[in-house]
Amino acid sequence: MELPKPGPEHQWLHRMIGTWHMEGESPGAPGEAPTKVSGTERVRSLGGLWILGEGEGEMPGGGTANNLMTIGFDPAQGVFLGSFVASMMTHLWSYRGTLAGDTLTLDTEGPDFGGGGMAAYQDIIALQGDDTRTLTSRMRMPDGTWQQVMSARYRRIG
Repeated sequence: MELPKPGPEHQWLHRMIGTWHMEGESPGAPGEAPTKVSGTERVRSLGGLWILGEGEGEMPGGGTANNLMTIGFDPAQGVFLGSFVASMMTHLWSYRGTLAGDTLTLDTEGPDFGGGGMAAYQDIIALQGDDTRTLTSRMRMPDGTWQQVMSARYRRIG
């Protein structure tokens, strides 16, 4: 059996390898200020086919949050696949996504934090040169529109 070799999609993912400082926010309830967060993420390669992003930051109200994001590309399916887990939640987010230019849109499903049940979400990663990227998370509303639930800006520090 011949081992898979990294392709152009894997090379695109490798642009995220390094250490990053993150500053983000989630919209507050009506009349409330947005919730601000900051932290550090270390992204490394796993066999040239996957990236692992290990994040750590302070939670609003105190305490430390940790998370792990995995992303790879499956040439047989022609899609990006991955996962996200975090220390402050019990749901395993499974990704399936596509790349357009320097923007990777990862579709997933998770708890509807506003009304119970499950909802469709997207995590959108946009590379802006070699040292900056953004992550925007949004949730599909019952009327089919998308509502942003979190945004973060990453700056390379190593």
